[in-house]
Amino acid sequence: MTRQTQPILISDRDCAEMLSCSRATFWRRVKDGTIPKPVKFGGLTRWSFEEINALIADLKEGR
Repeated sequence: MTRQTQPILISDRDCAEMLSCSRATFWRRVKDGTIPKPVKFGGLTRWSFEEINALIADLKEGR
């Protein structure tokens, strides 16, 4: 039996750091659709680490 790993969810602060931008810029990109929509549960808003890494890879390919 294979064991599924749980997705890693990260905050807007962590995402902005990964993308080397401010949190304000990060939220503008979420609003305009450049960055995937977050996962919301309770009072938390988080993004999939894998989706943010995929976004970075796509941006590198588009240089």
